[in-house]
Amino acid sequence: MPHPLTRSRRTGHPGYSQTLPREPASVCAARRLVRGALVGWGLEELADDGALIVSELVANAVLHARRDSVRVSVDRPAARRVRVAVVDFSPRPPVATDPGPWDEGGRGLTLVAALAADWGTEPLPWGKRVWAEVAGRA
Repeated sequence: MPHPLTRSRRTGHPGYSQTLPREPASVCAARRLVRGALVGWGLEELADDGALIVSELVANAVLHARRDSVRVSVDRPAARRVRVAVVDFSPRPPVATDPGPWDEGGRGLTLVAALAADWGTEPLPWGKRVWAEVAGRA
């Protein structure tokens, strides 16, 4: 049975969002939301990058945020451009690190920056939104 917070809903034209528990298993649900939106919009070529980006953003929120949930949204600001965002209740912006060759973590934001057409952080009164955009060929 799905967690009570995991219902997807439309966010407008066009877009989807989902509130997920702040736990590692939510990474998979976030990937499904992004892949489903991209396939539904006929942007399958962006699905792998979008899913990997949201995986990293949700994983960061699970590790560093506060409260019990995160909000994932997928919006389409242009015909060939999709914005994936994760909202959490921590005001601290993410910080890219420079991990050593044997470190198991710390590469997520570097990966997001490499895959995204653009990315950033927006402060909110109760936390922050970390977003990344993927773009298809015109």
